[in-house]
Amino acid sequence: MIKEIILFDTVIHVDNYKEETENGLLKILIDFKVNSEEYHDITTLLYKGIFDVKVPERDLSFKGKIQQYSTSITNLYEKGQVGEFQLSLLEVKN
Repeated sequence: MIKEIILFDTVIHVDNYKEETENGLLKILIDFKVNSEEYHDITTLLYKGIFDVKVPERDLSFKGKIQQYSTSITNLYEKGQVGEFQLSLLEVKN
């Protein structure tokens, strides 16, 4: 099972990972947890929208954009909170 992906230089530890192909492009779907201490950094990163994506365990590297993004909780500024994030990234061809 895939344990992490890297968006730019940020390591994301994943709970679930799935690969698909959509119109000939690679698509990855991940679930991961974010705690209140990480929340600001992760959401700031996700607002960039397009990323250099690496999946070291699969030797994958591609440019990807957010296709879908959701979280189980919207206020992780309260200390001790943990949210479940779901993210799908679709490969972008240059």
